[in-house]
Amino acid sequence: MIRAVVVASLSALLLLVLYLPSAHPPEQFVAVLREEHQATVEAWGWQPAESILERTLRWQQVSDGWAPLPTKAAAAPIPVDPMAGAVGQEMNAVQQRLLRNDYFRAIDALVLLATHRLAALLHWWPGLLPVVVASWIDALQRRRVRARVLAGNRPERFALWGSLCVGIACAGWLAMVWPVALPPVLWPGLAVAVAGTTSRAWGWYRV
Repeated sequence: MIRAVVVASLSALLLLVLYLPSAHPPEQFVAVLREEHQATVEAWGWQPAESILERTLRWQQVSDGWAPLPTKAAAAPIPVDPMAGAVGQEMNAVQQRLLRNDYFRAIDALVLLATHRLAALLHWWPGLLPVVVASWIDALQRRRVRARVLAGNRPERFALWGSLCVGIACAGWLAMVWPVALPPVLWPGLAVAVAGTTSRAWGWYRV
């Protein structure tokens, strides 16, 4: 069941990443990012919003070096002879027409939006770490109690909480690329939900 949820979610994520750029212009993804940034300012204050935005831009600069599209300096042909220079310029023009269309620009905007949401999720991770540790300590104590009282294993409860955890995590992956403004409280709430369901699943794992 858990494997089916993971496979279905990853397939849906791949389809969304390929379909959404063709259905929405790049300006819409940028507009959603601006709206979420303004909502973060109103909800958490200026400093957290700026920190999230700075991290997003820093990651975007790093990812630009991994992109298959070369920079103008790298794409410029090396003049060896007139014929090679002409062929290189023509290939560069074809590459620019192929990769600089609206679809690939929309993919870049989608990746930027997903990066901003990932940065928002990781921004609250240090503050949420005590909650995660407490939930895992609680799961460990429940496992010790079950082992001492010789309580029977409940594989159906483990499967239920495990599937719920995977479902919430996969829903978060899908939300990363959805071109609709989402509330800022969603991302720390998502981290707490995943940590809580994971600890519950581990608590019901066989002892």
